[in-house]
Amino acid sequence: MFELLLCSMLTILPDYLFRRYGQGKRIGRDITLYTVWYELRWGITACLLLTVSLITMIFYFHPSAQTATAIFRTVTIMPEATGRVEEVFIGLNQKVEAGSPLFRLDNSEQQAALETARRRVAEVEAGIKVTQTELIGVDGQIKEAQGAYQTAVDEYEMKAQLLTNNAVARREVERLATTIDGRKGALDATVAKKLTLETQIAVQLPAQRASAEAALAQAQVELDKTIVRAGVAGTVQQFTLRRGDVVNAMLRPAGILVPEGAGQSTLIAGFGQIEAQVMKKGMIAEATCIGKPFTIIPMVVTDVQEVIAAGQLRATDQLIDVQQTAQPGTLTVFLQPLYPGGLNGVPPGSSCIANAYTNNHDALADPNIGKVRWFALHMVDAVGLVHAMILRIQALLLPVQTLVLSGH
Repeated sequence: MFELLLCSMLTILPDYLFRRYGQGKRIGRDITLYTVWYELRWGITACLLLTVSLITMIFYFHPSAQTATAIFRTVTIMPEATGRVEEVFIGLNQKVEAGSPLFRLDNSEQQAALETARRRVAEVEAGIKVTQTELIGVDGQIKEAQGAYQTAVDEYEMKAQLLTNNAVARREVERLATTIDGRKGALDATVAKKLTLETQIAVQLPAQRASAEAALAQAQVELDKTIVRAGVAGTVQQFTLRRGDVVNAMLRPAGILVPEGAGQSTLIAGFGQIEAQVMKKGMIAEATCIGKPFTIIPMVVTDVQEVIAAGQLRATDQLIDVQQTAQPGTLTVFLQPLYPGGLNGVPPGSSCIANAYTNNHDALADPNIGKVRWFALHMVDAVGLVHAMILRIQALLLPVQTLVLSGH
């Protein structure tokens, strides 16, 4: 309607002024309800063509999205394992800080596993002390074996000397030689036992202690998992959990956590596919939201999604018929406030209307630009004012449409 009124001032009005003052025709006598088409046919035809052209130019180079939303992400509250609720620390719609405990599951099994891991660590520590004591005893055994071996050697040497004088029997000397070999083996076995104990103290038992400590740490982690904490600061919603409830990580979440500042930094708008060649990162935009009426929020396009969601495909056991995707999708565009705090006061999830404006300033600054192109780009930038005025009219009428005309 606004475009039609504007175009009529440039077409129908001049045509009427020519008929009235150039040809002397008057409304009611020469220009009646039955002759208005014949008398103003050039103006009406030009008005219709200019209106269609203007609307096409405005909505193509300065696209509009009726579906812009301050989308926000929620965090599902759920434990990492299934369990029965033992204690609840918060209430409904309560604000929490990051790391605050929300509820605790029954942890009797985890407590038992933790105590078992502690006992295992204590057992390994006791084993280290026992092995060290055994090592001291082995040192005494080595000294004893060395003394017995040396005694056998001395006795053998003495009897061997006497054997040269035929003072002892050869059988006695051979027996002493066998005794030396036996006591030498006993000494070597005792030394090997000492090396084994030293290896246990230096390598085996520390490894067992490290393994036991790792099991203790794992048991502590499993115990800590029974206390579910807030991952981020925010407000807990739909939290009706009570003691005795069973929470399942797959089927029964405990509630929803809405992070602080959610939905206050970005608007996500769906523009028509035909505007894919026009929408560029860095374009200036404006938005008005039903949650904050009578307000125009300056925005900037920060990103344009490269794909259209309506064409996505997932592998299934059925062939996809293209006719099933006949509904055209929209071009997803991310908008952020041009100034800090631009979305303050806009409730997260609020529905908005957004306009984006093509800017040809850099092209117009080119000294080699042609006159026709210069005029066309100027005209494109100028008609953006019309769309900006339409958005402001929508901002004024939006509360009326919502509260009165929609049957609220």
